[in-house]
Formats: sequence, structure tokens, C-alpha cells
Amino acid sequence: MEKTYIFGHKKPDSDSVMSAIGLSYLENKTGENTEPRILGDLNKETKYAIDYFKLSTPEYLNDVKLQLKDVDYHKEFVIKENDSIYNGYQMMLAEGLTGLPIAKEDGEFVGLITLKDLSRNAINEKPEIIFSSFDNILKVLKAEALNKVDEEIEGNVIVAAYENETFINNIKLDSSKILIVGDRQNILEYAIKSDVKMIVISGNGKIDKEYLELAKDKNINIIRSKYDTYHISRLITLANYIKTMIRSYNPTKFDENEFIDNILEINEKLKHTNYPVVDRNNNCLGLLRITDLTEKHPKRVILVDHNEKLQTADGIDEAIIQGIVDHHNVGSITTNQPINFRNMAVGSTCTIVYYLFNERDVQIPKDIAGALLSGILSDTLILKSPTATEKDVIAVKDLANIAEVDYEKYGMDMLKAGTSLEGMDIEDVLYNDFKPYTVNERKFGIAQFFTMNFDEIEKDLDKYIEVLDKEAENGGYDLLALYVTDIIKNGSYVIYNNKGKDKIKNAYIGDEIKQGYFIDNCVSRKKNVVPLIMDVFNN
Repeated sequence: MEKTYIFGHKKPDSDSVMSAIGLSYLENKTGENTEPRILGDLNKETKYAIDYFKLSTPEYLNDVKLQLKDVDYHKEFVIKENDSIYNGYQMMLAEGLTGLPIAKEDGEFVGLITLKDLSRNAINEKPEIIFSSFDNILKVLKAEALNKVDEEIEGNVIVAAYENETFINNIKLDSSKILIVGDRQNILEYAIKSDVKMIVISGNGKIDKEYLELAKDKNINIIRSKYDTYHISRLITLANYIKTMIRSYNPTKFDENEFIDNILEINEKLKHTNYPVVDRNNNCLGLLRITDLTEKHPKRVILVDHNEKLQTADGIDEAIIQGIVDHHNVGSITTNQPINFRNMAVGSTCTIVYYLFNERDVQIPKDIAGALLSGILSDTLILKSPTATEKDVIAVKDLANIAEVDYEKYGMDMLKAGTSLEGMDIEDVLYNDFKPYTVNERKFGIAQFFTMNFDEIEKDLDKYIEVLDKEAENGGYDLLALYVTDIIKNGSYVIYNNKGKDKIKNAYIGDEIKQGYFIDNCVSRKKNVVPLIMDVFNN
């Protein structure tokens, strides 16, 4: 069963992370194969909750773009460099392929051969040269070993085609020669006494016992094949190490993690048919035939706590969205097939996941209850946010009971852990909980940071504005605003980029808006901020 990744938005908060963890557990309990992931670094609040309930931190997911590993390329289609040319040809023939990657014994990629290379080998100008192993020659010639001395055989082939006397008188043999001969005892005796490297006896010919014993004494390799002399002379060069054929030691090759769109772009220029596939250590994994790219297996995903393209993983258009669980307005995500879309007007995605557990009659374990509770308390500000509903209250009380915590005390400790500015620079504060939006092809971004001491931010107000101006310019935002929320005072201080000043003023007509202005009863980005800003952009 293919794995499905479950993840929240690019700037993960407690609700998006915990709903992914909770939903993944539920899906796996009901027979699916899922894994929770995150698209960015965890904030301090979420880390506190994960540590408190001893949860495993989800792994980072960079994108869901189609990669080479998502394609049915010819995995493990590779030959070792000391295998025979003959075996390489048989492999290509069996798979109907025109290329074959070659690797060292440890798997390291060496080079690529093609059918064109094999064709050149068939009309080799020097067919007499042999460089191979004893075993390769034995296998290719379907021979039996009468005397094996050397593991590796290197030499020049000579065929005993003349009459005995003519051959003995005119052909000089030495230790560099590999002789192919039939049942001709005089020539066998001559070859053995000349210390040839190897004798290949054709047609299952006989060798006198005295000559075989002499050959053993003189350390001469002898094999016997059922093939006739002509066939042996044609086949023996195919026993050579396949590495002797390599003409392309550095061909274009692709890492298994390479994106498909990059491969197609490169192939548009090269127009090759075959590309070796390697891992990051240059170990050969197989062969990509360019037509294999039609057999793709896109990544399967379920989105939680968002349904906006700008907020989700890169490459989402190349993935299969199997479901969405969210509590926000319906955004810009579209699918090419029906999916399970669960959207509820509640304060937290974790609340929806809680009710999914109940609907499927799956018991919630203590650690998962703690995860879901943390997400709800975070998004509803311990049920004080105007987004909190009666469904959230019911979920919190039940989950707190399962997790064995006082939700008000735990919630306050969790929020306090997340409001510390220690070790954070201005960019960290801005992107701690940040969401981008698009209205009529225009972008705005809203960041929210919880603190009980706005003075620490106010003393650097000019620096915050400078960073907002720079980030808005770089990101193409018409408005970039940071809402610093104080849950004790039940309101937020707003800081914004200078070019977005009119947008903020139009959103809060009647208020004397200025940098660092406190907006009473403004604690929910979803209810108190985004709808007002969207109205400004729509009008």
C-alpha cells in the first residue's frame, strides 16, 4: 500500500502539527498507510506540547513534486563491471532495453554501454584479445573445467585451423596465447610444451591423460566446450569483462531524487534514450528509459488546517490530494477528482479530528489526546477566542480527561512557553505563525505572535517596521502585518509595512491606527483580522 503524507501549512503551528499527528494515527488504525509530516520548523509552543506528551516529532517534508523515485524506471537493472559482455547482451535482450549501466562490485556507478557499443564489438578490429575471468569464459562457452589455474585470463586467441605439421612449424605459441583446438593431440602437446595461457578444446574433444597431467604440472588452464571451433571463436570475445566496452565513463545520469520537470528539460536538449539512475553516493540504482516517465506514481497527501495553495507544499499540483480537513474558509486548492473534504466552523482542526475519532469509533490514547488538546487550546486561546464553539468546549473537556491534565493550567503553561522572545530575531517572530493570502491576484500576509510583554517588541518597533518593509518588497506583498496578541488583555498590537498603511486604516475605520496600535477584542486571525483585510482587497 502506497504511503500517504499528512501535513499542515508551511508555517506550522500547534493546530496544524497536532492535527496531522492525530489524523495519521486515526487513518493508520483504520487500515491506511500514512505518515505525519511538517513543512517548516516547529515553534516553541508546539515543541513544548510534543515534549510534554512524549510525542515523536514529524519529519520535515520539503515538497511533493514528482521525483524520479516516483517513476517506474528499471530498478536494479545494472551489471557488475567484471561480468561478461554476453550476460550484458542477454540482460538487454530480456528487458527490451538499449542501454545498460555498469557498476563496481560495491555498487559504485562506472559507466554506460548501449546496443551501439555491442554492435561495434561484433565487428571488433581485434577480436582475438581476451581480458576476462576463467569463470566468465567457462559460462559463455558452456564449458567444463579440466584444469583451472588462474582466476583471471588475459591473452590473444589463436585457432588451430592449419594441418598439424603446418601449424607447429609456422605458429609460435607462448604464455600470452589462448588456443582453440579440437581433438588434435599433436597440437595439444605442442601448446602445453609452449606454456600457453589457456587451451579451449572444441566439440567435447578428448585429451590424452598424459597431456592433461603435463598441463597440470605446467599450470596451464584447460576447458572443454560442446561448441565447434567456429562458434567458440565467435563467442569467446563475448566472455570479456563488460567494462572493456565502456565508451562513456561520465554520461548524463540522474539522482533518484531529481525532479521530473528537470529531467524533461535536460532531455529536451540531449534527446538521449537511456539515463543511469544513482543515489547521492553515486551507487547505481538502475536505468531510466525516457519513455518510463509516463508511468508515474504521484505522492498521495491529505492536507490539514489549510486549503490555500500559497500555504501548502511546493509541487501540490503534481500530487494526488486524497483529503482535506480544515476549519478555515475554502481557499484556492482544486483537485481533478472527488475527495473527502471535511470543513467545520470550529476553533481548531484538532476539534474536527476529535470528532472523526468518535465517528469511526476509535479509542483515543493518552498521547494523541494530549496532541489534539494542545492544538485546540492553542488555536482557541484556551477557549477564550471568539472562534471557540461549544464543540471545541466538549472536545477539550473530554481530551483533558483522557490526557489527565488540567486544561487551563496546561494551556497557560503551553502558551507561555511559546511567547518567550529568548533566542529569536525579528524574522523569527514574524514567521513564527505566518499565513499568506491571495485576493484578486494580490497578496497579503498576516503574522501572529503571542506575548504577555509587548514592551520587548515595542522598544525595537522601528526595526520591526524595517523588516516588514523589506519582506513585503521581496515577497511581492501589498500588505504585510504582524499582530502581537496579548491573551491577558484580550487584544492585539498591529505592526505593518509602510506601503500597506492605507489597507490597515481602511480595515479599521474609526480607529486612530498607527504603528503598534492596540486593537481591543482582536485575538483571532481567522475571525478578527483576515475577513476585514479581505474586504479591503475585494473593494
